[in-house]
Amino acid sequence: MTEQTTCQTSLASQPASSASWTVRPPSSDMTWSRAKVSAYPAPKYSDMRSQKTVNRMLPVSRLRGWRPATGPAGLRRAPTVGAMADIAAVPLTPASPPRGTLARAERFVWLTARVLEQRLFAHHFRDGAAVPVETALEAYRNDDGGYGHALEPALRGPASLPAHTARALHVLDAVGRCDARRAEGVCRYLTSVSTAEGALPAVGTHVNGGGAARLPGSLAATAPAVGLLHRNEVWHPWLFRATDFCRQAVESLDAARPGDVKAAVVFLDHAPDRVRAEAAAERLGRLVRRERLVALDPDGSGHASGELPHDYARTPGSLARAWFTDAEVQRSLDALAAAQRDDGGWPARRFPGAPEFTPGALLETRSIATIEALRTLAAYGRLV
Repeated sequence: MTEQTTCQTSLASQPASSASWTVRPPSSDMTWSRAKVSAYPAPKYSDMRSQKTVNRMLPVSRLRGWRPATGPAGLRRAPTVGAMADIAAVPLTPASPPRGTLARAERFVWLTARVLEQRLFAHHFRDGAAVPVETALEAYRNDDGGYGHALEPALRGPASLPAHTARALHVLDAVGRCDARRAEGVCRYLTSVSTAEGALPAVGTHVNGGGAARLPGSLAATAPAVGLLHRNEVWHPWLFRATDFCRQAVESLDAARPGDVKAAVVFLDHAPDRVRAEAAAERLGRLVRRERLVALDPDGSGHASGELPHDYARTPGSLARAWFTDAEVQRSLDALAAAQRDDGGWPARRFPGAPEFTPGALLETRSIATIEALRTLAAYGRLV
């Protein structure tokens, strides 16, 4: 005890300096080493713009009782481990009311979404950069140039699949990063799993190497990837064959399914031959109405599917927008806005060929559906 008292007296006699000394009388159960830690000065930030430069002799984590309410320049300290960050501390756009559609959706995304969807949300609605999105997407890429690891949440497992790869193209396109350099590996993979005509196998089909050549091609699997590559002016030998396949498949549709129609719209919106694409889109629109593949009155009946006009015309510039009247589109957007649930997210929809959702896949898919719903509402000026 004499040695400890001498140490405290010595510390107390030190001259005043820019650091404030904190001397703790050692408790009866405190060891000598813990008493020495307590006697070291509290840290001082020598650079108020950074927490990295600290005037200290020991790591901050070893200073007993030091827990500042704020850091430099008023920055809030990190939340307790296991607690959620205060997302309300980061403001939305000034026009977004606290309980508005966007604010409620943001909270849902921060609470439930994967890092990729969180970065996508920040990019689309918070002026976030594209690089963090691309970095998050990279974790799903495989050595064969394709994407896997449940990038499309309903399809679990690490293997590359065309559905995962099409989803990756959708993400790259959304952030303006789908250029020829990034698409080279994607096209190499798509070539390896396509048929002789350039078509990709149906969603949910597992292929290994040349096994895809013996599987039938699918318009629903092929058209979105081809359309997005054309949109970004990417050219590859496989793309010529795949374009011909999509064009012939779209022009020969007589009894289509909603998934085929939505995929065809992505292709037609960006196909290089615009006159031919517009003619095919007009014919496809008549088919959709004749076969009752759309609910023109969301509250009524008389349709054969649950698709609404906005499911085909995701933006006002889509060729599918001409299929519907202004009143039909507005009723469709009303139904879309009303579909937001109490937790702020939109319901997930399982695409044909995919297995039933697991609980985790359901939550991940809802985050994707939420961002897509917000983008559609924003495209039509309906997001508040």
